[in-house]
Amino acid sequence: MKRGIYLFPSLLTLSNLAAGVMSMLFAARYHLSSAAWCIIAGIILDMFDGRVARWANATSQFGVELDSLCDLVTFGVAPAFLMYRVALEPLGRPGYMIVIFFVMTAVLRLARFNLRAQTGEVSTHFVGLPVPAAAGILASFVLSYELFGNDTISAKTIPLVMKRMPFFYRFVPLVMILLAFLMVSNVQYGNFKQLKLGRPKSVQNLAFLLVGLLLIFTYPQNMIFVVFSLYVLTGLVSLAWRFYHAQRAKRTAGRPVTLYGRRKTDVGQVENL
Repeated sequence: MKRGIYLFPSLLTLSNLAAGVMSMLFAARYHLSSAAWCIIAGIILDMFDGRVARWANATSQFGVELDSLCDLVTFGVAPAFLMYRVALEPLGRPGYMIVIFFVMTAVLRLARFNLRAQTGEVSTHFVGLPVPAAAGILASFVLSYELFGNDTISAKTIPLVMKRMPFFYRFVPLVMILLAFLMVSNVQYGNFKQLKLGRPKSVQNLAFLLVGLLLIFTYPQNMIFVVFSLYVLTGLVSLAWRFYHAQRAKRTAGRPVTLYGRRKTDVGQVENL
């Protein structure tokens, strides 16, 4: 029984690896939507393998290393190869360099994550964009872009999102470079590990989750892209907010000490009067 408990999370992780390999096989034959769906399936499996291991008290260093190796294939190599087939192939050598750079930064991001895991550091946020999130926004873009101008696929879409697909396609190289830098940056992203939907105070979170699931069920390709895009933007918005407050604190620290909102010099002038 104990051996089976340890085996099940590893099987989920290896299934994640299988999804990444299948994605590359599909992309090699230009079945781009199927390749993108395999990456999305890998993200779902990756969400559950760690949680199952913690729930079963079956976490181990072997599991951490195995998870990172599988993540490198499914969320590093597979999406890079998929985007090469979708948009980077006509660029020639620059396309090669973007693919290689994306995979390299994914490796560095996973190595940094493993180092923090070994030190036992507990945090409520990720440092740098998680590799699955970077892969998710690229794979979900492919799912939405494949629907653009394709009347043979019957799927509900959001017109506002579909109109932006050609614009996003033109900037795919820059987006991949931006995602690569975000992965190795110090920008903080939520990890949602502390989210407890069973608590009374989490009723609102549960309601938002249900609404999100309904929207994904209704507009699957578009909403998955919107969800991953918003997640990427949360880190940038949080960074801008902290930078604004840091600059404001510096300006405040440079002022004379105040008393009831007035400067000391002003208070002294009042007392002299």
